[in-house]
Amino acid sequence: MTHKISLFLLIFFTSINAQVIKSIQLKPLQENNFSTIVPLGTVLELSFDDLDADSKDYQYKIEHMTHDWKSSRLLSSQYIDGFDQNTIIDVSNSFNTLQNYTHYSVKIPNTNTVINKSGNYLLSVLNDDDEVIFTRRFVLYENITTIGVSVSRSRNTKTINTQQTIQFSVNHPRIKINNPGQEINVVVLKNNNWKEKITNLKPTFYKPNQLQYTYTNKTNFWGGNEYFNFDSKFIRNNSLNIVKVEKKDVFHHYIYPFTYNEYREYKYNPDINGQFIIRTLEAEDANTEADYAMMHFTVLVDEPFKEKEIYVFGAFNNFEITDENRMNYDPLEKAYKGSILLKQGFYNYTFATVGKDGIVNTNEVNGTFDETENEYTVIVYYKPFGSFFERVVGVGSGFFNQNR
Repeated sequence: MTHKISLFLLIFFTSINAQVIKSIQLKPLQENNFSTIVPLGTVLELSFDDLDADSKDYQYKIEHMTHDWKSSRLLSSQYIDGFDQNTIIDVSNSFNTLQNYTHYSVKIPNTNTVINKSGNYLLSVLNDDDEVIFTRRFVLYENITTIGVSVSRSRNTKTINTQQTIQFSVNHPRIKINNPGQEINVVVLKNNNWKEKITNLKPTFYKPNQLQYTYTNKTNFWGGNEYFNFDSKFIRNNSLNIVKVEKKDVFHHYIYPFTYNEYREYKYNPDINGQFIIRTLEAEDANTEADYAMMHFTVLVDEPFKEKEIYVFGAFNNFEITDENRMNYDPLEKAYKGSILLKQGFYNYTFATVGKDGIVNTNEVNGTFDETENEYTVIVYYKPFGSFFERVVGVGSGFFNQNR
């Protein structure tokens, strides 16, 4: 009996102390720019909401990383002028919302933290007990090389209608590369999502002051499909792709159902590649006056997917697979259903399946096509012989063009 009471108290106090963090965004100050791969010296803003709606002393911490996201050999004093860890002091409470929350934000660099070296960086937010609440990645680069990127449909006849091929060249007249295989690392990202990347690439051709990467299959990505979207800028009324609104403890928005079709064909629909924008047309300051609504997602399908779970997938939770974004099958309505509490705004999302192997598949529900508009980013890391850290000496981007 005593053991059961202790276990209950542990669960009770754990649930009390667990922070409910929402609407995490790390992005440049420019409007509609979502990339955290930016030139050294660019200001990035981190913002998030704590739904406990109290005042906590959150701190941010910045760590220099290698190209494969391991801790680098640098001390914080070698890449930061000031402090690598500091308190987030820009704190404000929500106003006139059903869901109360506290909004936190911090700009980096700031007067206390100035980053002076390029590279990969891990930004962590810690609570009073120095526990990591969440992390985000960003990359600061130097414009020392020029990178040309081309994107085309797959050159493999088996995947010509479902994949896209990325080829690129690195022009480096300003730096001397003696051994590209050891001094250079490159990463290719799809839509600025670190969960869709290709690494471990070596140049296929060498020219004076130029490295060429012209693989046929090794740099292929699944094209995927355009993201779905909804707009909850009106908390009390229907808006884009929202068919019903109910007011309960919070507002509940029901998104137009998606009907699964395994023979789905590609249809162009402009998107923002899975990202989201916090906004409301019913108040002045979206940071503190935008409300939260329970968003209801539905996938209509006659039979559940065999030995697979379906999840709502997007940047709203950093493209993670969690219990919160898992959908459950309702055999009476022949539909997968899920609900997620999200702040007012314009959101991109898709549906991902996960099997027993743990592999996340974003193509099974929505399809994959060579026509899909995607952005690919090539990041070049340079570590000459004798150096203690990797510099990011160039970034190039390429977009798939349907009029190829």
